Amino acid sequence: MSDDKRVSDLLDDFQRRGLYGFDRADVENALPASSAAVGKALQRLARKGRVKRLRRGFHAIVPVEFATQGLPPYDWFLDDLMRSLDLPYYVGLLSAAALHGAAHQQVQQLQLVVSRQERRLDIPGLSIRFFLKQDLASTPLMQHKGHSGMLPVSTPESTALDLVRYSRHIGGLDAVLTVLSELAEAMNPAGLAAASAAESEFAQIQRLGWLLDLLGQRSLADALHETLPSSKSWSRAALDPGASRTGTASGNRWQILENAQPEADL
Repeated sequence: MSDDKRVSDLLDDFQRRGLYGFDRADVENALPASSAAVGKALQRLARKGRVKRLRRGFHAIVPVEFATQGLPPYDWFLDDLMRSLDLPYYVGLLSAAALHGAAHQQVQQLQLVVSRQERRLDIPGLSIRFFLKQDLASTPLMQHKGHSGMLPVSTPESTALDLVRYSRHIGGLDAVLTVLSELAEAMNPAGLAAASAAESEFAQIQRLGWLLDLLGQRSLADALHETLPSSKSWSRAALDPGASRTGTASGNRWQILENAQPEADL
């Protein structure tokens, strides 16, 4: 039996077990073939569209029904990829917001929040951007059922705080406000309390509260405000930390310097 046939048969077995992502080492350990022979077989199968190499020896199996797209949806292999990278993560930001029903902004890339720097992944059919977060482990998460298992996803409330934190990387405060206008429907006071308690940057809570007030989400804003210590201990925070610190703090209860005027695209 040829090496290509052995590898192809093994991939068929992977698929039958619901496994669509694998390391090259998995194949080498399973077959009586040299590392070089396995590598060449995978290259030939990649040229035929049977597999696609994503990163560092990790491959995704391409079922026949996804041959035109070049890859199955990310939830078929994402958790296997991240285990291969040994990288703690969760689906976050606009990708998480879309899973929670806030899909006004079309997500062109998969956005993952991770515990260390990782270069973005861009190949035909898949774009992943990684956002570093030092206190990732404390972020409130929920489990989302994917095709090949459960995926960690930020809760609606922790998603909201992350949108504020990374606003300059996802389209600015206008985009954040637009997504929040839909995401608010999935948020609740208990979730806000949990997300607030886990947030290490107090200014992000102030900014989110201000934006919720701007949207007229008074009950959510009130619930968030009630979880916080006395405002006497707060420092003033700029709404847009990357913009000039000129503006007014017109007595708003969040002690926000209003150096931006975000508008939702509704």
